[in-house]
Amino acid sequence: MVQYYLPKGMRYSTLEERKEYYSQEFNPQEITRWFSSGLSGTKFAVIIGRHTKIYPEKYRQDATTTIIIDEYNTINDVREQILEFLPEAVYYDRNVYDENDRIMGQELAFDLDPENLTCPIHGTLADKMKKKQGLSFCELELDMIQKEAILLLEFLQRLYSNLRVVYSGRGFHIHVLDKAAYNMSSKERLDLARQIKQEGFHIDEWVTSGEFRLIRLPYTLNGIVSRIAVPLKKEELEGFDAVHDKRCLPTFLQNKAIS
Repeated sequence: MVQYYLPKGMRYSTLEERKEYYSQEFNPQEITRWFSSGLSGTKFAVIIGRHTKIYPEKYRQDATTTIIIDEYNTINDVREQILEFLPEAVYYDRNVYDENDRIMGQELAFDLDPENLTCPIHGTLADKMKKKQGLSFCELELDMIQKEAILLLEFLQRLYSNLRVVYSGRGFHIHVLDKAAYNMSSKERLDLARQIKQEGFHIDEWVTSGEFRLIRLPYTLNGIVSRIAVPLKKEELEGFDAVHDKRCLPTFLQNKAIS
């Protein structure tokens, strides 16, 4: 198995470490607070081991698939299912569903990942893909995508009033919670995504257009880099240190020096 190269201190989480995080550190109530309008109709999803190839043996056949979690009563039920699968990634569906499972809208989001940049050292995404390093990134790329996230946030503040920023473990997500944004058509989303890209931003067009509706669930563990996805205040983004910030470090890394 080809391991992705990552900034020093970032690495794959083991199954034991995933279990430790979700059983001892993960706070389901943080998720409840994230969904300020309530969890009704929210669907979650997990990927057990698509990229890391680390998974419970009993789920070998399902390790690379996306497993939807939509049968639960409380967020604690979701947590129990996460503990069952011990996934490398946990997401939520940005679609808003009614009681009949009809789509009523979708949260608008922007996804900025460091591997999509052209790195002076490692080249383009195409260069990395040829080496089977598509999700790899270095500290320089991480710094570059953080600067881009700051600029994109400033740009979006001219269009929207209710924005949230999340460090995803690799890059940054900007969530738009303005009511009008939920009602945008697919064409409007695609046009906006293309406008943003024309401005020079390296966003994932599939995410913004709504074609890919899943996004990483805040406060969960990104098992590819052993970092917690953490919401950030707008004023924190510029000085944020993704490699060393203790809010992002699970306990199993807290006592290990990262330099």
